[in-house]
Amino acid sequence: MMLMHHDTMMGFAADWVANWNQRDLEAVLQHFAEDAEFVSPVAREVVGEAALKGKERIRSYWRKALDRIPTLHFTLDHATWDATQRELTVIYIAERTGRRRRACEIMTFDAAGLQVRGEAFYGTDL
Repeated sequence: MMLMHHDTMMGFAADWVANWNQRDLEAVLQHFAEDAEFVSPVAREVVGEAALKGKERIRSYWRKALDRIPTLHFTLDHATWDATQRELTVIYIAERTGRRRRACEIMTFDAAGLQVRGEAFYGTDL
């Protein structure tokens, strides 16, 4: 069980960015509940649907997406933690194959500290 307080969640945000930069999909997924939901406009481009239900479907999407992206680097801008909602918002710069844009991911956790929902948003190119 992950302790969910401000300092821990700020560390989680930094680790999340580092795990993506290492392309360590299993490290990212280890915090997901089996029935988690994930929503992303990129998912629609990669697998034909924006809303995915279940850890295995999320894993499959991310594997396909990573296979299509030769270079990937995230730079953490900042994160916010709402303890009442158990919601972490991570704002970062996403660099994918020469394209840079500001991005945001909102993550919701259950009482046991597992991510049950995530939604990714992407801004315009920088």
